[in-house]
Amino acid sequence: MTKKLFVFLIFMMGISVFAQKTLNKTDQKLQPLPTGNTADTSSKNSKSTADNGPKATIDMYKVITLERDTTAIDTSLTIYKDYIFNYLRKDNFGLLPFANDGQTYNTLQYSLKAYSPYPEFGFRAKHFNYLEVNDIRYFSVPTPLTELYFKTVQEQGQSLDAFITLNTHERLNFSIAYKGLRSLGKYVNQLASTGNFRFTANYVTKSGRYVLNAHFTGQDLLNQENGGIINTQDFESGNDDFKDRARLEVYLKDAESFLKGNRYFIDHAFRINQNDNENNLYLTHQFNFENKIFEFREPTVSDRFGDSYVATGINDKTSYSRLYNKVGAIYENKTLGQIGFYLDDFNYNYHYNTIIVNSAGIVPSQIKDGINTFGAQYAYRKKSWKGKALYSNSITNQGLSNIDISLSWQPDDYNTVSFRVQKMNKLPDVNYNLYQSSYVAYNWSNDFKNEKINNLIVKADTQWAAAELQLSVFKDQLYYSNDSADPKVLLVSPKQYGNTINYLSLKVSKEIQYGRFALDNTLLYQKTAQDDDVLNVPQLVTRNTLYYSGYFFKKAMFVQTGFTFSYFTKYFANDYNPVLGEFYVQNQKEIGNFPMVDFFVNARVRQTRIYLKAEHFNSAMTGNDFYSAPNYPYRDFVIRFGLVWNFFQ
Repeated sequence: MTKKLFVFLIFMMGISVFAQKTLNKTDQKLQPLPTGNTADTSSKNSKSTADNGPKATIDMYKVITLERDTTAIDTSLTIYKDYIFNYLRKDNFGLLPFANDGQTYNTLQYSLKAYSPYPEFGFRAKHFNYLEVNDIRYFSVPTPLTELYFKTVQEQGQSLDAFITLNTHERLNFSIAYKGLRSLGKYVNQLASTGNFRFTANYVTKSGRYVLNAHFTGQDLLNQENGGIINTQDFESGNDDFKDRARLEVYLKDAESFLKGNRYFIDHAFRINQNDNENNLYLTHQFNFENKIFEFREPTVSDRFGDSYVATGINDKTSYSRLYNKVGAIYENKTLGQIGFYLDDFNYNYHYNTIIVNSAGIVPSQIKDGINTFGAQYAYRKKSWKGKALYSNSITNQGLSNIDISLSWQPDDYNTVSFRVQKMNKLPDVNYNLYQSSYVAYNWSNDFKNEKINNLIVKADTQWAAAELQLSVFKDQLYYSNDSADPKVLLVSPKQYGNTINYLSLKVSKEIQYGRFALDNTLLYQKTAQDDDVLNVPQLVTRNTLYYSGYFFKKAMFVQTGFTFSYFTKYFANDYNPVLGEFYVQNQKEIGNFPMVDFFVNARVRQTRIYLKAEHFNSAMTGNDFYSAPNYPYRDFVIRFGLVWNFFQ
C-alpha cells in the first residue's frame, strides 16, 4: 500500500500544477463559533504563482483547525521544530517513549490526558499515534504545497510522512497524506509497523454563506509485543554479553497487537440570511461515523497472563463502531457574540462473537447504547478578548454532563493570559465494563459509575516566560491494577476508586538568549493528594536545551546545534499490559532518576530542514537503570538522521 500511495502522490504533484487556479488571497468569511485567526507571517519566503504573475507570500498558505483557528505554514527552523521532529510529530514533553519507534508511551505529565464525556473505545495505550477528529488539519493554499518527512528508526526500517494539498478552486481545497513507519527494534519480538492515511476537503462559498470541512482517515497500528524483559538484572549488570539486546530473554516470543480504525467525518454550516449582516443565523450539522477493532494475537500461549481456555492460537478481537450526529442553530450578533443550541445523537456498538459463562457469572457479547444530549454554547471575540462557554447534559438516562468555560486576554502579540474551568460527568470507556479474552482472568462484565472530573487551568504565555497551572479533582476514578501475588504473572482487571484524588501541576518555560547562544528550559512540578496510590506521577520533570544558532555559507544555511538534557524523578510508574492495550497501576518498582542527554545538529537550506541527532548518548556512562516501564528498558544510544522538505509549486 505504501508504494502505491507514493506513486499516487508523485502523480498528484505533477497534475496539481495544471489543476491549481492562481489565487491572490483566501476568502475565508466569518464562520460559526470561531476561536481565532492568528496567521503567523514570520517567514518571508515567497513563490511566483506564474512566470509573470503575482507573488504568493507564505502567509497565504493557511492551516485551519476544526475550530476555524488559522495559522500559516511555517518553514523556519526553531528549537520547537526540533522538539516536534519525532514519530508523533508534536512536542512529546511529558511522554516517555518505549525502546522502539511506533510503540506506546508512558505518561509523565498527567495533565496531558484529555477527556470526553462519551464512552470511548478504550485501549488507550494504543492510541498515542491514532489521529482523532481534532488532530486533522484543513488547508487553503494559492499554489500546490507538498511536505515530505523522513527519519531513520532504531533498526531496519524508516519513518515517512508524505503530504500534498491544492486548491482546485479559490475556495475548494483537497489534501491527501500518509504517515508510515516500520522499525524492527533492538529487542526480540518488537517490530512496529503503522500507517495513518488521511484525506481532507474543505469548501466555503464566495459569500461565506456555506462552509464545509470533511475528512476520511484509515489507520492501522501493528506491534509485536514481547511483554518486557524477564531478568532486569541481566540488563542492569552491564555485562558485554547483553549489549546485544536481542540476547535478553523476554516474556512473549510471538505475540502481537493490532489496532485498526476508519472514520468518515463532516462538519458544515449554512447561514440562513443571504448577506453577512450585523445579525446572522446559522444552521450547523456534524456527522462522525467510525469503526475500530483491537486484536491481541498469540500463537504460542504463555503463562504470563494466567490460565487460558485454549492451548494454542489466542486471537482476542474487540470490535467497536459509533455513529454521531449533531444538529444546531447559532445566532450571531457582531457586537455581543454568538449563542447556539444543539441536539446530538451518539450510538455505539461494542461487541464480541461469543458469550462466556464463568464462575463470576455471564460475560455478554456486546454493549450497545444510544445517548442523546442537549447543549448550549456561547462564543465571544472582541479586540483582545476571546471567550467560549459550553454546557451539555444528556436527555436520556445515562447521566452524562459537561460544563466547559474558557476566557483569554491577548493585549499584544507577545502576551496572552487564559483560564479554563471544566466540570464533567463522564461515562466509563467501554472496555472497563466489558472485555473478553482467551485468558480466563481477562473476562469481565461491570457496571461502573460515571467518573467525576473537575479541572481549573490557568495559562500565561508572556514575553518573559510561559506558565501553566492545573488543579484537578477526580472522583470515582477508573484504573487497572494487577491482582496476582506472583511477579511473573499478570492478572490485570479494572477497578473504581471511590475516594477523591487531588492533582496539581505547574509547568514553567523560559528561554534565555545571549548572542548566538540560547538556553531553553521547561520545568514541570506535580503533586497528588490521595488515600491510596492510584494516580502516580513523578514530582519533577525537566527539559533543558543549550544551543547555538547562526548562518553559514554566505547565509545560505542556518544551523542550530546543542544539547538537550531531560530528567524525571523516581516514582511508581504505570506498567504496560499488551493483552488489554492499557497501562495499569503498580507499586513494586520505581523508575526514573536517570538523565537523558541528546546532541543535535539541525540545518535549514531554503525550505528544507535537516536533522542529525545522537540520542541518549550518555547511556553507557550512567549505568543501565533506564526504563520506560518496570520491565521495559528505555532507548539506548543511537544516531538518527532525517529531514522535512516543503515544495511550493
